[in-house]
Amino acid sequence: MNPALGIALLLAVLQVSQGQKVTSLTACLVDQNLRLDCRYDNTTNLPIQYEFSLTREKKKHVLYGTVGVPEHMYRSRTNFTARHNIKVLYLANFTTKDEGIYTCELRLSGQPPTISNQNVSVLRDKLVKCEGINLLAQNTSWLLLLLLSLSLLQATDFISL
Repeated sequence: MNPALGIALLLAVLQVSQGQKVTSLTACLVDQNLRLDCRYDNTTNLPIQYEFSLTREKKKHVLYGTVGVPEHMYRSRTNFTARHNIKVLYLANFTTKDEGIYTCELRLSGQPPTISNQNVSVLRDKLVKCEGINLLAQNTSWLLLLLLSLSLLQATDFISL
């Protein structure tokens, strides 16, 4: 085997295996709705398949995603949004019947397919309310830009603090 071909193959395998990783899965309440924030790192251009599921009484229930088929009882209750490196699932009218272990799973197609997931145990009486500051912390680049702009504006005597 040609050494250059071997190195190229190794780099391709390493890129796929390091291509995506779920870094955190958090849960909180927005009014009476459960919000699951699945944050991940992605270092590849390959499309990511995903799945949100709930395990309750040792049975897995698919809520939403591109991997498994969501169960009928959850289809009308879920709302999904995705931005750069975060997938957010809302489950409407969250009750104690919806308690259990929630999972966010990401998959990259390839040979072999790579899978990364995180779990969070969710109990209704232990959930915290989602706060505005958490929404701001999801994308802090605009906040950094604002702080840098204030310094620049102050230096040019455009504003005084």
